[in-house]
Amino acid sequence: MVPVPASTPLFSIIVGVYNDWVSLEQCLRSLAEQSSGPSFEAIVVDDGGSDVAPEYVRDWIPVYPLTLIRQTHAGISAARNRGIQASRGSVLVFVDADCKFQPDCLATLGATITQCLQHNCFQLHLVGDCSGIVGRAEQLRLITLQNHLLQPDGCIRYLNTAGFAIRRAKVDIEKGLFDPVAVRAEDTLLLANLIEAGELPLFVANATVQHAVPLSLLRCFRKAIRAALMEARTYQVIAQMGVTFRVSQQARLRMLLSMWKTSGQPSIGRLAFFVVATRQSLRLIIHFLGKAFPWGFRSAGTPNRISVVDHGKTGSN
Repeated sequence: MVPVPASTPLFSIIVGVYNDWVSLEQCLRSLAEQSSGPSFEAIVVDDGGSDVAPEYVRDWIPVYPLTLIRQTHAGISAARNRGIQASRGSVLVFVDADCKFQPDCLATLGATITQCLQHNCFQLHLVGDCSGIVGRAEQLRLITLQNHLLQPDGCIRYLNTAGFAIRRAKVDIEKGLFDPVAVRAEDTLLLANLIEAGELPLFVANATVQHAVPLSLLRCFRKAIRAALMEARTYQVIAQMGVTFRVSQQARLRMLLSMWKTSGQPSIGRLAFFVVATRQSLRLIIHFLGKAFPWGFRSAGTPNRISVVDHGKTGSN
């Protein structure tokens, strides 16, 4: 592993962490294994977890520029915004702690960004870890979403901060990119902001990030329920914006049928289909209850709009 020079990097890799230090080790290792990639720095933001950062995080500092920041617990949006403020790179790349960069990911992303000057936002290709049932379910979900939401022009009506990049010039560095009101579904709110600004991410099919999801099946379902409860406020904010981006019922049916067909592959399996369907059903039920009994959910209040800079001016987002 050759140390990366300390000059201004092309990429700032920003990772928010909340007690998921075990998963982060693989993420940081994958950065060290990038082949012929452009310069980068890593910024790890500890969102006030109960566990202090283990020593192995600092062990990567001699290998590539790495900054470790600890803040009072404020949520993933605030953690990412804090990482943005500390960044130096021309392009900001967001990943989750349980993500792993494939060896040529940054090199491919860098080439795409250099060639596609008309694009400012980039959605990386996400894959699951098929070694377990939860990983196979994630793989099935990602295949379905990325295939069906890809547009004819190469952009995608989908944004997942497990692998997302944006040019620094498009971001208000001090204010940040993510709305702190969104403790979950912050990437969906960012997508709504981008749609309102007239831009979708360009899908970079060959820049691949593996999203591992190191959970048991039971914990996976529990997380789906908890996430749906926490997403309610974010979706209220999106509804206030008047941005429409959800697929039609007919499109949902096509995606469901496609997912069933894909689950027939030996590497995925039918059980993965039922895991994804169960998770989605739980989310839909909770979202429905949130609309039917709004007093059970925290009011959205007034959204704290985050601006996306549009060619030298601030868009109303």
